Amino acid sequence: MADKSNDPVAMWQNMLGEMEKGFNSFANQAMASPEFSKVVNQVGGVTAGAQKQLSDLMEKYLLGLNLPSRAQMVGMAERLAAIEGQLNEIKALLADLTARHDSVEDADFLRRAAVYAHELPRRVRVHLNDFKLLEPIEALCIISNYPIDDRKIGATPPHWKHRARPSPALEEEMLLVLFGSLLGEPIAWATQQDGQLVHDIAPIKGHEKEQLGSSSEQLLWWHTEDAFHPQRGDYIVLLCLRNPDRVPTTFASMEGIELSDCQRRWLQEPHYTIRPDESHLLKNKSADQQVGDGLGASYRLIEQMNTSPEKIAIFSGDPASPYIRLDPYFMDPVDEPQAQAAFEALVRAIDGKLTEVPLAQGDFCFIDNCKGVHGRNPFRARFDGTDRWLKRINVVRDLRRSRAFRSGAEGRVIC
Repeated sequence: MADKSNDPVAMWQNMLGEMEKGFNSFANQAMASPEFSKVVNQVGGVTAGAQKQLSDLMEKYLLGLNLPSRAQMVGMAERLAAIEGQLNEIKALLADLTARHDSVEDADFLRRAAVYAHELPRRVRVHLNDFKLLEPIEALCIISNYPIDDRKIGATPPHWKHRARPSPALEEEMLLVLFGSLLGEPIAWATQQDGQLVHDIAPIKGHEKEQLGSSSEQLLWWHTEDAFHPQRGDYIVLLCLRNPDRVPTTFASMEGIELSDCQRRWLQEPHYTIRPDESHLLKNKSADQQVGDGLGASYRLIEQMNTSPEKIAIFSGDPASPYIRLDPYFMDPVDEPQAQAAFEALVRAIDGKLTEVPLAQGDFCFIDNCKGVHGRNPFRARFDGTDRWLKRINVVRDLRRSRAFRSGAEGRVIC
């Protein structure tokens, strides 16, 4: 028999039961109060007027204690029942998929991921479809409180190269890919985390002061993900497996950025260069990854982009609501003074809008990589298996756009 003490669904059901017991206990205490007794003694019998008086008294009693009314509690219970039903649908789908596939990197799973995603609850599909098509000004949305079993997923890995198969977080990784498939097609990079589709983001000893997602003591500068590359993702999807210290992800949307028309025009012209971030450099590959002809060519292209980056525009699309391509830490000053001044004005404006988003366990965070920038505040890692641990995927809306960079029509790895 399954151990229900470690079953997140059972824990969720127990929580609902405890809430119901708590409400019943509160109701018993309320009925024992002098105010309640006074009303009952006054009416002497059940009449419509007495029922209304009693109802009004109960509403006032609850409001006085800053507690929800009966109607609010009923509505809450109905919403919780709906959430529980949706969660059960998701868990059933994931149980079926993990029985058929032992990895999210499995070609058969990836071929059908977009189809599987349409078995998710309609409410989730509508929410992410709206995020994709409407391009909301927030440029970020979060689906919260997916239950994570700490014991099942195990310790935060000391390095992304330590991958078990099957992954102890296989269900969560599959849900991450399914959510991403509602926005587009997940992709991977040959030069990043050994070409894996799902990345582990956790502190690595020795990287504390690096400008990497695996750093800790170093501020991770806000940026567009993989801004240096023309085939960068349209969306970044993060899943928080644990974050006991509430380390904030930093974020800013481009909407509402105050710049002059002249500054916007300069930013729409190709004056700027962006070098590859350090996660793509040869020095950060794992020792297990063999550099053959194909991978060697990928690293040579990265080196070329590093030493001779092409000039690009920071803004594109609608000048009033532009798409952005920006990574200040890996950008050099430009020769044109007005273009440089526009860039510096943009950086100051984003600094002024930057907010902190401390992801909690079970949060899925969707970032529009064309409309927002993100980073991370520094923190002190313990390296004891309890540190912040995220999963990440990159998603493109149009897989064909990168066909020249991939080995086949259904290939996901950009070389």
